[in-house]
Amino acid sequence: MNYIELHCKVFPAEPASDILTAQLAEIGYEGFAESDTGLLAYIPADSFDLEAVKQLSVIRDGLFDVTLEYEEIEEENWNRLWESNYDPVLIDDLCYIRAPFHSARNDARYDIVIEPRMSFGTAHHETTELVIRLMFNEDFKDRRVLDMGSGTGILAILAAKMGAKEITAVDNDQWAYDNAPGNFRHNGQQVPELILGDVTAIPDRAFDIILANINRNVLISDIAAYAKHLNDKGRILMSGFYEHDTEPVKQEAAKHGLTLKNNNQRNDWVALIFEKS
Repeated sequence: MNYIELHCKVFPAEPASDILTAQLAEIGYEGFAESDTGLLAYIPADSFDLEAVKQLSVIRDGLFDVTLEYEEIEEENWNRLWESNYDPVLIDDLCYIRAPFHSARNDARYDIVIEPRMSFGTAHHETTELVIRLMFNEDFKDRRVLDMGSGTGILAILAAKMGAKEITAVDNDQWAYDNAPGNFRHNGQQVPELILGDVTAIPDRAFDIILANINRNVLISDIAAYAKHLNDKGRILMSGFYEHDTEPVKQEAAKHGLTLKNNNQRNDWVALIFEKS
């Protein structure tokens, strides 16, 4: 399968690149990398629609100066390009996320190896980092965990390393579904229950912790289902939206017996923890 590399030249780079990343992800873009002039975004060639990109509000409304260029890239070249743009990430001196071609660090409690393919979840984006920071303060020992929009499996892998006894990971992207098992094996973890699908594919059982790093619209639409599949006193850690989206997310969560317990924020992105009362 070939891919389109969309080169978005943006000014100013921040926060334009972050907003553009979120909006491109919502229309199917699967991989992102920073460039000297803005952002590189990737999507399967047969899904590329330039007009759909131009209709994104960040571009259509003239919020920033954005220039678009694109080219088609063969899959083999894409993998090589993705690896060349992949740098390891250290979070709070506790979690080190790296590719197989990087050396491990002995000073981090959790060493996570992620094969740098297109799947979302390499800790380079603020939302993944924010959820990981919230996870540090949660007790995963012997917990049953559901990871929605699991991408590379990075959050599920960390949950396993933190002692989760049972993990189910759900993603609607075929590439992510195919790529995740290798990432669990890279980390010496048993491949958990992996499901290709969306919220309707959640197994008919309850979980102690739900991880959901997706986007505002999907989260608001799916909160009812998450609450249904959450044990009493269970917790949902969610991200994928901006600080100004916090109130509508809280309002929808409250409708389903979910109370906000904690949050963190970086560069206008937010992660929240809700508990089922």
